[in-house]
Amino acid sequence: MSTQFDTDWLVVGSGFGGSVSALRLAEKGYDVRVLEAGRRFADTDFAETAAKVRRYYFFPAFGMKGIFRITLFRDVFVGTGAGVGGGSLGYANTLYRSRPEFATHPQWAALGDWDAELGPHFDTAEKMLGVTTNDTDGAADILLREYAEQIGVGDTYHRTRVGVFLGEPGTTVPDPYFSGAGPDRQGCIKCGSCMLGCRHNAKNTLMKNYLWFAERRGARIEPERSVTGVRPINGTDGDDGYEVTHVRTGSWFRKDRRTVTARGVVIAAGPLGSNRLLQRCKLDGSLPRISDRLGYLVRTNSESIVAVTAPDDERDFSNAIALTSSIYPSPDTHIEPVTYGRHADTQSLLFTLATEAGRRGTRPLYFGLNVLRNPRKFLRTTRIRNSSRRTVILAVMQTLDNSIRLKVRRRLPGGYPVLTTEQDPDRPNQDSVPAAYLAANWLAQRIGGTAQAAVTEAILSIPTTAHLLGGAVIGESEETGVVDARQQVFGYRNLLVCDGSAIPANVGVNPSLTITAMTERAMTFVPAKAGVEAAPLIRFSDESAHE
Repeated sequence: MSTQFDTDWLVVGSGFGGSVSALRLAEKGYDVRVLEAGRRFADTDFAETAAKVRRYYFFPAFGMKGIFRITLFRDVFVGTGAGVGGGSLGYANTLYRSRPEFATHPQWAALGDWDAELGPHFDTAEKMLGVTTNDTDGAADILLREYAEQIGVGDTYHRTRVGVFLGEPGTTVPDPYFSGAGPDRQGCIKCGSCMLGCRHNAKNTLMKNYLWFAERRGARIEPERSVTGVRPINGTDGDDGYEVTHVRTGSWFRKDRRTVTARGVVIAAGPLGSNRLLQRCKLDGSLPRISDRLGYLVRTNSESIVAVTAPDDERDFSNAIALTSSIYPSPDTHIEPVTYGRHADTQSLLFTLATEAGRRGTRPLYFGLNVLRNPRKFLRTTRIRNSSRRTVILAVMQTLDNSIRLKVRRRLPGGYPVLTTEQDPDRPNQDSVPAAYLAANWLAQRIGGTAQAAVTEAILSIPTTAHLLGGAVIGESEETGVVDARQQVFGYRNLLVCDGSAIPANVGVNPSLTITAMTERAMTFVPAKAGVEAAPLIRFSDESAHE
């Protein structure tokens, strides 16, 4: 086996899975490089408002290099993150452990006692990400609790577990999490703009923990580099290492194509990025041994996103962190109130008059009839000014066993695969979640507001998710999955998938903590580099910063 590599391990992506991989591999003495398609952000680089589209949205081919990427498929409208730190830059800070049904799902239940396997790694992930409980009930929380009590599930109301520094608002203090070894932090001011990118150094993004320590242990992060190929050296199973090709993100002509060799590769580009890269490598013959199950069992967390806008300023829903509480109207359904903050009025363009009637082919007709019957309500949904502070978004997720497939529709010149979706014929993903509309309609009636749904769901019957999962899932063999229980790709050595792509079932809650814990576990199976002293363990502060 060759020992002449440009780096020991190359990590594709810097989200939750990629960041954990970078740190733990660096701690084991390896030389680590991280390639990230998005740009690097200082806190002050994030968009002040959602109207700053070039700094908020991610469409690099058109000069938009923000943190939020949206992709429309036949069966789902997907929101994903971009930038060094991946989804942590723009997610709603929410860090729940997976629901009990997740660990016992038939796709992987026979491979281990997953509650026991993941328990210690959830503990580590919570400490690294600074998980604490939201400390305030805001206007949306009060209404959600009232709704829960109204339908008889008041005991399920809980404040959210979040990754935010809830210190003295606006006050900067020395690192409160890692015994002073981490960056200085500032107490959250409850501006609600977490999903635009925290400009106030309060959000526990991956740049404040995993990537902070990874870089100090020698990991090198290269932003704005998109990986286009992974090929085993000598065409083997990867025992001789890999050649990884990458180009400048978003470039039309001067792509600056480069190739780097590595002993091992971790694919962690997010479910869309990882599935697309693996499909490309399978189709062009670079990784022909990848299981034919690639692209199957793609989950959306069985999600529906609705909203309610109040008619006046009696309540300010934006004076909070992005996501503050939750209830369970049924054991398999989870509802959370969300805000973009008061500087995101243009996000109202993503919602319109809620329409439940009809399905994929007939929903446009029923939407039109709904508008004709309720013209005043429709006009209210078109008002942008002050809409963000008046609006509470409801994110509704379920643990139902449904899925779609990501498959290649066509290949563009140069090999880029255009993906499309296909419903699982036996367990199709639902077009909407009835519990979401029940909650939104109750809330709208309670405050005299207007119930809305995401535009694609209201008009086209295509649900929205910010939590796409699967496609390269854990399985017993290549007949049932793409990676094994250690997240190693079947048929290859030192090739891992460590992001939401490997998750085998709907988590039922925001999946970031689960991805982190699963990657922590996967990294324990990579041996330390021979002859190199491992880095000292990270020392955590007392529990006060976390609780």
